[in-house]
Amino acid sequence: MKKVLLAAFSLISVSVSAQTTSKAVVAKKADALEKQIIAWRRDFHEHPELGNREVRTSGIIADYLKSLGIEVKTGVATTGVVGVLKGGKPGPVVALRADMDGLPVTERVKIPFASKVKTTYNGNEVGVMHACGHDSHMAILMATAQVLSSMKADLRGTVKFIFQPAEEGAPLGEKGGAEQMIKEGALENPKVDAIFGLHINSQTEVGKIVYRPGGTMAGVSDLQITVTGRQAHGAYPWSSIDPVVVSAQIISGLQTIVSRNVNITENPAVVTIGVINGGSRFNIIPESVVMQGTLRYFTEGDEKLVTENVRRIATKTAEAYGATAEVITPYSNHYPVTFNNVALTEKMLPTLEATAGKENVLLRPPVTGAEDFSFFQQKVPGIFFFLGGMPKGGNALTAPSHHTPDFYLDESGFTLGVKALCNLTLDYMAMGKGK
Repeated sequence: MKKVLLAAFSLISVSVSAQTTSKAVVAKKADALEKQIIAWRRDFHEHPELGNREVRTSGIIADYLKSLGIEVKTGVATTGVVGVLKGGKPGPVVALRADMDGLPVTERVKIPFASKVKTTYNGNEVGVMHACGHDSHMAILMATAQVLSSMKADLRGTVKFIFQPAEEGAPLGEKGGAEQMIKEGALENPKVDAIFGLHINSQTEVGKIVYRPGGTMAGVSDLQITVTGRQAHGAYPWSSIDPVVVSAQIISGLQTIVSRNVNITENPAVVTIGVINGGSRFNIIPESVVMQGTLRYFTEGDEKLVTENVRRIATKTAEAYGATAEVITPYSNHYPVTFNNVALTEKMLPTLEATAGKENVLLRPPVTGAEDFSFFQQKVPGIFFFLGGMPKGGNALTAPSHHTPDFYLDESGFTLGVKALCNLTLDYMAMGKGK
């Protein structure tokens, strides 16, 4: 028995030593790529493309993966790229994901590689900007592919590199994003056992990694409410059923859903109206008003509760004033909750702590932003974590947030992302499938 225990301790010691050695190798290789990572990121930043339009972007990625000897499939979900790296030893299949699309935002940041791209979006000319950090995600995953491909002979399994279009949502009337990549087989042939993804965060200090087991980002549905009344001259409002006034009452009523219907001691929720369109002239009461907004929640039960209350408040308020209200939700997109597999998160947390330092890996509250990485997590166990991109000593309350013209990233934190993705892959493979 004593010999058996000694042998077991010996195997554990060898395994720990091997993992420590691999992390040192990964760190050295990642640090050597820092200038290249920044160059890739700046090129993508200067030439952003909207969802399902990432033609130049995906071409650069595909060509680079091929140069590494990685098997590449293009045109997945319109412009997506999937690379398959088969290791020299048998083992599980690990998927790593980066998103590729920019946003219809005109950049204000004064940097040499600022975007000057303009395009047409929803019939309007707009600027295009990587205002959420997807440019850095691509650069980090490309470097991760280079590091892991250089270790191919010792790789205990297969790595899938998923470069995904349209994370911010496909254009109206089109299909795209993670959901469409899954439908087109991104998680199959070979079948993925676990998936890891990261998101840069402009309000988290560089050098930090933040995570949360379970529900980490909200589920989301957008909505459209059309209120129809009766048009009249603005001087004779008694001849109308005023949809503007009705819409105002509906918006006020919707605020009670979170404050009076959702148990916020368990989970947060959000009901926001962001668009109101109605009328064409100052002295004409219009026939209809169209509102659009977003709903956020962290459980299926809260999704049902919020949605049902939106419908009830909108339709019954309109009815009380003699108008009608049509509610469509989801209107154009719906993402489930980004749910980090609890057991997998617990198993891989030591890897993140060993990579960044235990003091730099922080548990965070739920985030009411949403991510379509959640579709992947519905199919296979996955972890989605956040990587610091705010300059050291910065103020999270005043740092420009994502999806704004002033969004800014400190590039010194990118190599930590490469190290984290590589080490998660290698450690998961070392543990073996199903262990």
